[in-house]
Amino acid sequence: MSSENNEELLINGLSEEGEGERPAPSSFQEFEIAAELSGHRLDFALSRLIGISRAYAQKLIKEGNAALTPERRIKPSVKVAEGDRLGVEIPPAETLDLEPQDVPFEVVYDDEDIIIVNKPAGLVVHPAPGHWSGTLVHGLLFRYPGLGALNGVQRPGIVHRLDATTSGLMVVARSGLAQEGLFKEFKERRVNKEYLALCWGEPPAAEGTVKYPIGRDPYNRLKMACVEDGREAWTDYKKIWTRGGKSLVICRLHSGRTHQIRVHMQALRCPLVGDRLYAPSRPSPFGPERLFLHAWKLGFKHPRTHEDMSFVQPLPPELSSYLEELRAGTNPV
Repeated sequence: MSSENNEELLINGLSEEGEGERPAPSSFQEFEIAAELSGHRLDFALSRLIGISRAYAQKLIKEGNAALTPERRIKPSVKVAEGDRLGVEIPPAETLDLEPQDVPFEVVYDDEDIIIVNKPAGLVVHPAPGHWSGTLVHGLLFRYPGLGALNGVQRPGIVHRLDATTSGLMVVARSGLAQEGLFKEFKERRVNKEYLALCWGEPPAAEGTVKYPIGRDPYNRLKMACVEDGREAWTDYKKIWTRGGKSLVICRLHSGRTHQIRVHMQALRCPLVGDRLYAPSRPSPFGPERLFLHAWKLGFKHPRTHEDMSFVQPLPPELSSYLEELRAGTNPV
C-alpha cells in the first residue's frame, strides 16, 4: 500500500457531533454548470458538485435551498444546461438518529479523507430493516465522530458496500471532497475490485468474462438474476485451482450490481460455497452469516492527492483453514 499523510483537513465546515455544540452555520455556494453535467437532472448535478448523496440533494431542492439562473421551476427532476448558474444554501449538518456503538472491525488505513476497512463476515454495512443497530456505520461513528456530520444522511461516508455474508476491503469517505471523488471513481469504473471466491464445480474456461445483465428475480424478490431487461453487469474471472469438486477463482468487478458475483457464478453453474440463497440444495460448511467470498484487493486514486492507492487483505482464518483442508482432502463438506 502506498500513501502519504495529507497536510490539510477539508470537511466543508462539518464538525464532530457532541452535546452542547453550536450548530454549524448555513453556507451558500454557487456553481456554473459545465458541459459534462448538461442535460442531467438537477439532483444529480447538485450531488456531484458538492459531494453529497442523491437523496440529500433531493431533500435540499424540495426544501427550497437551491435556485437556478435563468430562473425556472425548481424540482429534483428538472434538467440543467451548460452555463446555468446553480446556487445552493447548505443548512447546518443534521444530527443522525444513530447512536455510535463499539462494533468490532479492522481499520487497515486512514487519513483525513478516507478510511480503509476490513469488514468481517456477518457485519451489516448500514442500518436497514432487521438491522437497526450494530452495523458498520454505527462502528464508524464510534471511532470517527466527525462522520456523523457528513451528508446529513444515515449512511455517512458509505460509497459502496459489501453483502453481510462477504468479508474484506471497503473504502469509506471521511470528507465531502473524498465522497465526491470516490463516487466519480466508482461511476467511471476506475476502482479495481478483486474478490477471492470458492465455487462448486469448475468454470467453463480457465479465465473468462460474464456480461449478463442483472435485475430482480421475477420469481423470488429476495434474489437477483440474469434477466434480459436487467442492468448492465460485467465480471471477469480467473480459476486458480480445482480440488474436490470445488474451484478457487479470482473475480474482478467492472460494475457493482447487487449480488453480482453470486449471480454470475450461478449463471456459469458454479454457485459459491456457503451460498444458501443461490445454492440452497448444496451443503454449507459455514454458518448462515458467511459464504466463501472475500474482497481481497482494492485500488483507486486518492481523492485529494490523486496518488494510486492499493490494498491487499489476505483471507480470514475461517476461509484459509477451509482451503487447507480442501487441498489436503480432509473436508467433510
